[in-house]
Amino acid sequence: MARIAVIGAGMGAMAAAARLAVAGHRVAVYERTETYGGAVRRFERDGFAFDTGPGLLTLPAVYRDLFVKTGKEPLESLVELVQVDPSSRHVFTDGTEVSLPNASRAGVVAALDEALGAGAGARWGDFLIRARDAWDRTRRPLLEEPLWPNWQVLMREPYPAVPHKRLLRTRRACTLQEIGGWELRDPRLAALLYGHALAYGVDPGTAPASAAVLPYMEHAFGTWYARGGIRELARAVYERCVRRKVEFHFGAEVTGVLEKDGRTAGLELSDGTVVEADTVVGTGPWRLRGLVPGRELYGAKDVPPDAEDLHYGRVVVCLALRGPREPDAVHRTVVYGPEPENELALFVDGEVPDPTVRVDRPDDPALRPDAGHESVVLTATVPCGLRHDWTRPTVVESFTDRMVAAAERAVPGLRERILWREVRTPVHTERETGATGGAVPPPSLAGGEGTLHPSNNTALPGLFTAGGWSHPGGGLAHAGMSGALVAGLIVEGPEFRGSQ
Repeated sequence: MARIAVIGAGMGAMAAAARLAVAGHRVAVYERTETYGGAVRRFERDGFAFDTGPGLLTLPAVYRDLFVKTGKEPLESLVELVQVDPSSRHVFTDGTEVSLPNASRAGVVAALDEALGAGAGARWGDFLIRARDAWDRTRRPLLEEPLWPNWQVLMREPYPAVPHKRLLRTRRACTLQEIGGWELRDPRLAALLYGHALAYGVDPGTAPASAAVLPYMEHAFGTWYARGGIRELARAVYERCVRRKVEFHFGAEVTGVLEKDGRTAGLELSDGTVVEADTVVGTGPWRLRGLVPGRELYGAKDVPPDAEDLHYGRVVVCLALRGPREPDAVHRTVVYGPEPENELALFVDGEVPDPTVRVDRPDDPALRPDAGHESVVLTATVPCGLRHDWTRPTVVESFTDRMVAAAERAVPGLRERILWREVRTPVHTERETGATGGAVPPPSLAGGEGTLHPSNNTALPGLFTAGGWSHPGGGLAHAGMSGALVAGLIVEGPEFRGSQ
């Protein structure tokens, strides 16, 4: 039995902790805040409750596998997962609207043809077939296996783009923006594509063509909601850890990783406490450097950790509404800004654009005080705190007003129904997760402009990393996968090659 210390109680860290405890190790988690879940948080007030992190789940099989491998009770016995149908409603800049059924390619094709005109559905359906090819080529190396030592091969574009003739040249799409213009050939279909990228904190203007896998995952595996909010999934994972005898220490800030005889030996906490451990599962690689001063954790041949503030964050607006939710209201609506493919670039350049806003209206009595009220969450992807000043109240208020105005295109009369609103910016994300500037990690993507995250093991023996800033990157499902990979590497050693 090894002593394993885990830094942080995020979803990836807890997924690793539960698996390691089942393998017979003594596991203790040290979390600097007072709760678990990382970015999967809940805000409560006056009988209203809101998910302030992810509002929906794709690839629920990741967490089903976690619960199968760590105990007798399956996930569905602890959390009620329901498919959201329609999976999403989309309100485009020209006023066109379409609702897309959950996990039905034929249904999506028919809905797009009816809303956008004959041929639109077929173009989107053909795009999904190409996206499936990219998924098949990258699924194992990007999600299910430890990062390959020859990771450079993953920078080859896996998306089978359609040849595009322009003047005397034939080109293939290398970015999402080029897929939208050259293959989808309809600004509304292009916006539909860009909206999926924005939801993951990926800039559509620079994202590689391989980001086509993001809408494919939703269409292929469905979109799911946990009754009581996605925070219930975090609760279930935490409670599974506790039942597997994982120790949790909250309010315990780690200030150093100890080293002895060339390998990890434990942790030092901010109050001076020394924790002995044979193995340490760390936090984001960028921040981990500060805990191991004077040592390089990644070599020249490894994927270098990006500075966290190079990535994007989120503004989340929690709205407490008077009046009941309409019976035909859709769980998620995406309201597009005038330039979704460029809105993040415009933001950074100083001209704050009208944002693309995701409007979540769960039909869940657990989130409202009674049937005469409704809780709604608005989310927009934005530059993080080091690229835009989210500490100024006037900046926050102005941007929040824009988000509410956009959401009113999906929910007429919204402003008149607001009892109060709570705004969460990248400032809150930094406070809750420790990520520099409140950035949110994107998923790993192949291709020349894709983002790969550092491997789950480091150059210091006994030190591993789990969570969104490590392989395979950000996203609720990806965090669960990182936990599985870390547990496999610790239990089986460097020969571990992922689940078969």
